[in-house]
Amino acid sequence: MTDTRRVLIAADKFKGSLTAPEVAEHVAAGIRAARPAAEVAALPVADGGDGTVDAAVAAGFSPVEAEVTGPLGLPVLASFALRGDVAIVEMAQAAGLRLLPPFTFAPMTATTYGTGELIEAALDAGARTVVLGVGGSATTDGGAGMLAALGAQLLDVDGDPVAHGGGPLRELVAADLSGLDPRLKDTEFVLAGDVDNPLTGPLGAAAVYGPQKGADPVDVETLDAALTNLVRVLERAVGARAVECADAPGAGAAGGIGYAALLGLNATFRPGIEVLLDVLGFAAALERASLVITGEGSLDEQTLHGKAPAGVAAAARAAGLRTVAVCGRLAIGEDALRGAGIEKAYPLTSVEPDVAACIENAGPLLERVARLLAEEQL
Repeated sequence: MTDTRRVLIAADKFKGSLTAPEVAEHVAAGIRAARPAAEVAALPVADGGDGTVDAAVAAGFSPVEAEVTGPLGLPVLASFALRGDVAIVEMAQAAGLRLLPPFTFAPMTATTYGTGELIEAALDAGARTVVLGVGGSATTDGGAGMLAALGAQLLDVDGDPVAHGGGPLRELVAADLSGLDPRLKDTEFVLAGDVDNPLTGPLGAAAVYGPQKGADPVDVETLDAALTNLVRVLERAVGARAVECADAPGAGAAGGIGYAALLGLNATFRPGIEVLLDVLGFAAALERASLVITGEGSLDEQTLHGKAPAGVAAAARAAGLRTVAVCGRLAIGEDALRGAGIEKAYPLTSVEPDVAACIENAGPLLERVARLLAEEQL
């Protein structure tokens, strides 16, 4: 076995069990228990969704808290990550599904207004480059709430602001983006996401992701019509670019907030894991490693389409480094793993077949799995 002694742990969270920094901590403990001489470094990663701010803070960014409007219109305490004039804004901090009460959904009324407030807070803190990580949203409002918080006027037939959420966008008759915060024009925005859906239609935000947020078939039809109306009204306000952005890759991300970012923030869309690896300094970390350990809670077909482990493995392979993975459960075959650049995966279920027990005791089990990994790979 190759004597690999310089290990870089670059894993995402185990959703519902461990944050990405906690995953790194337990993997490191397991490796050191089996191979005390190993040099272990950690760079927790994320793909733009839940845990993105945690990963940035673990990489040296500073957390900044702000009270903003949550997805149900109630105040929530959110945070973004700041280093110099670069801010990492995670929309799920202000508009995520995890902010809803258990078994509660609000597909028609959940708002991204708080995400706009979080961007305002980042601008107030001096940010001039903002990475907007999207994913895990409770919303399907096309980013209308975010634009409203940043100064846009979205009005109904009586000249009043339309209510929060995607459903009320059916009542939208006029829009004015001239009041958007002028600092936006001098700020570089990067839309970091892992889906390339358009805003509307059978592959759009409502049709594909609405059901995950509690939308029934009637809701999906209503929301898609409302988002179509949003585009129509914005086309009258700003011209053909409103339609072009609706069809652009990433417009349908996170309930359509991607659309608002592309149109209103002039954002550039990039795969979330690529953006975060750049921002977190992954290339420099690779220079000091000889084996990369990545992972997430479930290694499955979605992993292969832009999720963090696939991005980590691709970057490591480009640098000539081997990659193995840890995970809660493994739901793809060896050929698919190798195709993604992952030589072998070590699931918690290999030492504890009960999935519920894996979720409950993820930390100690991960240390056991990491010991096995170290014994085989180091």
